[in-house]
Amino acid sequence: MEKGKFVISLDFELHWGAAEKWNLNLKKDYFDATRKSIPVVLSLFEKYKIHATWATVGFLFAKNKQQLLHFLPKDRPSYANQNLSYYNLIDNHEVGEDENDDPYHYATSLISKILETPGQELGTHTFAHYYCNESGQNIRQFEADINAAQAIAKENFNVALQSLVFPRNQFNAAYIEVAFQNGIKVARSNPDVWFWKTQSKFAPIARAFDTLLPISKSLTFKENALKKDKMLLLPASRFFRPYTDKEKLIRNLKLTRIKNEMFYAAKNNAVYHLWWHPHNFGDNVTENLQDLEEILKWYQKLQADFGFSSRTMIEMY
Repeated sequence: MEKGKFVISLDFELHWGAAEKWNLNLKKDYFDATRKSIPVVLSLFEKYKIHATWATVGFLFAKNKQQLLHFLPKDRPSYANQNLSYYNLIDNHEVGEDENDDPYHYATSLISKILETPGQELGTHTFAHYYCNESGQNIRQFEADINAAQAIAKENFNVALQSLVFPRNQFNAAYIEVAFQNGIKVARSNPDVWFWKTQSKFAPIARAFDTLLPISKSLTFKENALKKDKMLLLPASRFFRPYTDKEKLIRNLKLTRIKNEMFYAAKNNAVYHLWWHPHNFGDNVTENLQDLEEILKWYQKLQADFGFSSRTMIEMY
């Protein structure tokens, strides 16, 4: 019988994750702390033998601005809301020359550290943090984006990207075939619960509450129940909410919720898929790293007790 599995995926974006919302001048300390935390996370993963997928925005792969411009697809997303097109930052000369000059829009040194760390997979978060459910864009533009991501990954790191995480979890089933045709074998999908299937204003409240107390069914899942028609759809289980001072009184509730779900998965030979963004650790770095290590120590115990094992997204394929 298949034993339980622990999957971790990270949405690696830096400023590209929400450039239309974040004033970079006010967020530089936040992203500086994020960059410093990533090697520590990698060292924890190595210490506890954690396999993880780093779904990385393609813009971060560029060595410099000249190369970034070279790999930009001609067919860009024609969003109705053009503020969502981060090509604007490049066109408006808001992106620096290279990682030394602009560590918020380039990350080749960090990508190299990911690839040097045992058990880590480099996946894609699309080339331009592409929003697959926004009005105005189309499947042809999505294909151009994925091709650009594959091309720059091959050029700079000799990597074929095989795992996809849709930015802002805008999972689009209609785009799966195109992703598969362009090298993708696994995509992260959303949990099978009502508050991930609706645009209701109550959905974010329900998601937040569910991180503390169970208001949904179990978010673990059986490996043999996964949808795999050419491409594997791998549901997320839980967003690892970062520590904040205003939530310090419920910190243990959040961690206990995750640990209980991990225990259930390990005991019942199920899969548990935890995800977050590296920049979520940008505030309160010490506390967030402490919380992460507590989870990884718990994984180690579950591995010893139940044979729970760590997998990347592509290792689930």
